[in-house]
Amino acid sequence: MPTQSHSIGETLPGRYYTDPAIFAEELERFFCQSWFCAGRADQIPAPGDFFIRQIANESIIVNRDQNGSVRAFYNVCRHRGTRICTVAEGKFPGRIQCPYHGWTYGLDGRLIGAPHMENLPREDYPLNPVQCDSWDGHLFICLDPHASPLSAQLEDLTQKFADWTMQELRFHQRRSYDVPANWKFIVQNYNECLHCPVLHPTLNRLTDYLSGENCDPHRAYIGGSMGFKAGVETMSLDGKLCRDYLPGLSKSQRNEVHYYSIFPNLFLSLHPDYMMTHTLWPRAVDRTEIICEWHFHPSQMAKPDFRADDAVAFWDLTNKEDWRISELSQAGVKSRAYKPGPYSARESLPHAFDRMILQREHEAKNK
Repeated sequence: MPTQSHSIGETLPGRYYTDPAIFAEELERFFCQSWFCAGRADQIPAPGDFFIRQIANESIIVNRDQNGSVRAFYNVCRHRGTRICTVAEGKFPGRIQCPYHGWTYGLDGRLIGAPHMENLPREDYPLNPVQCDSWDGHLFICLDPHASPLSAQLEDLTQKFADWTMQELRFHQRRSYDVPANWKFIVQNYNECLHCPVLHPTLNRLTDYLSGENCDPHRAYIGGSMGFKAGVETMSLDGKLCRDYLPGLSKSQRNEVHYYSIFPNLFLSLHPDYMMTHTLWPRAVDRTEIICEWHFHPSQMAKPDFRADDAVAFWDLTNKEDWRISELSQAGVKSRAYKPGPYSARESLPHAFDRMILQREHEAKNK
């Protein structure tokens, strides 16, 4: 990591966190024209299983069809535009039916029933599809039908974390948080640890905040690693390992944690014995819903003495510390006294994120 103490640039102007017009443009740019993470494949293990994702006034059904394929559709009936699903997740009984006039669709989106419309060409009225793809168990959707494939957006990420065999890991627990802060504050906070000695006393006992290495920033992601302090084995309340290491990890990988922000909304935290994910769901210029999930290897979860409360409690505590400081950042940036401040050389990742935000804005305005 850099050792210079001079400034490498300044933070963003306050309007990027408070202006509803900029927020609306970012929703369109990052969540309506790009691939974003919707969740995990094991969240819908069987045909008929579904969950809903809402972003930028759109509601999307993500489900598994009768052949086991994952599909995504706009949550909009083709009859009179009624929203079909009103619950966050569940299981369809072999079909998807609108609660208004009973139009019925197959799990693959085909219209299979339209009461009182005997001569309707049903093939012309399927549910409106949304692009859907996966990467190592992470499900991504894209509202732009003309977008490049997911693999193009992810760049070299498709192979970068192969040793963690993320597709084999299984969901254990979920926590949701409603944070009164702009989504960019959440990303910036996640990508630096200079605040750790002040804000995270429990975390700071486990890792050296000046350790590890950051990878070169990419258009698709930023991130890096942090090493454990002596005697620490994992990120938990006591730092002691109570599960086996994930299979396939090298000795060095067992002694560090990798933290990556995959734009626009996935935080990937890879530990020696588990994976934690956060997905960000911007709801307003000053409000972000965050879904945090913990995932473990099924061989460990099958053991009678399996426990994960040590990791969940540790990160729930740390999450709340981060969300509180993000809330205070949002409150402060609203002040007329706020002006962009200097980034240190050790804040290269949030600075790279800011540059990406400005670059994408510039590209959009010059199309």
